[in-house]
Amino acid sequence: MRLVTLAVVLSAFTCFAAPEGVVTVFHAGSLTVPFEVIESMFEEQYPDVDVQREAGGSVACARKITELDRDCDVMASADYRVIDNMLIDEYTNWNCIFATNQMVLCYMPDSRYASEINTGNWFEILGREGVEWGYSDPSADPCGYRTLLALQLAEKHYNSPGLFNELVNGTNEASIRPKSVELISLLQSGHLDYAFEYLSVAVQHDLQYLVLPAEVNLGDPDQAELYSAVSTQIAGSQPGETRTVYGAPIAYGITILDNAPNREAAEAFVAFLLSADGGLSVLEEKGQPPFVPVRVSPGTVFSEIPAEISSFTR
Repeated sequence: MRLVTLAVVLSAFTCFAAPEGVVTVFHAGSLTVPFEVIESMFEEQYPDVDVQREAGGSVACARKITELDRDCDVMASADYRVIDNMLIDEYTNWNCIFATNQMVLCYMPDSRYASEINTGNWFEILGREGVEWGYSDPSADPCGYRTLLALQLAEKHYNSPGLFNELVNGTNEASIRPKSVELISLLQSGHLDYAFEYLSVAVQHDLQYLVLPAEVNLGDPDQAELYSAVSTQIAGSQPGETRTVYGAPIAYGITILDNAPNREAAEAFVAFLLSADGGLSVLEEKGQPPFVPVRVSPGTVFSEIPAEISSFTR
């Protein structure tokens, strides 16, 4: 009888301890494809949890929390600095850096001058009459401000004074979209000839792309000092305010909000994402190199990271 009773108690405890309910995840648009797969895998392992994702520009996602007071459990940003600058202290105390990426220039087989473009002339082709190219909104999406940083780095790398202003000032405002993944349909429909995207997005959507030099693409940690020499301004938290963003190697961050409505499920989701045979394997497969072990941001209070998650960090 005692054994049976103990088994029943343990069974009841297990059922009680398993995460359940809705977990809300705000995430960068560039994470949409891998997160779709991760969501499916996670829900298969935890059938009582419903992962509800909202994709957008990372800055716009953070503003849903800071300005719109939206409920959210997990925030995953294409730039870990968005979490450090906008959420750390008031909304969370930790931030795990889990993946990297690099900037590429995407195009279609029938894009103007597609047969000619290479690493030595791409910036000249973008400036040609009739060529339409686009990027995402720098004040909403890190891919947007990284485009501006990459163009400044290109001006230095190719020793071409005025390149940045010439290209940016010649851009059609209709070709600047809230998040970078929205540019894909414009490429595919022929409304754009070229668009700046992350390498992972190009791979996931079978786009043709030009790999940019390491000195330009923001994907090489060894070039961190070079990247930091350029900067751009984006909208601040208050109307009329601006914030300076400096160049840095691309690094994605993730956190759980202090007031997460479903903390138990959120911790299980992030732990699954950061596991080598879970989310990180999906990122690798989808062209987005993960950091193994996971790193933590400068703004992190390590003791605040949930134990289940801190085990994946170094």
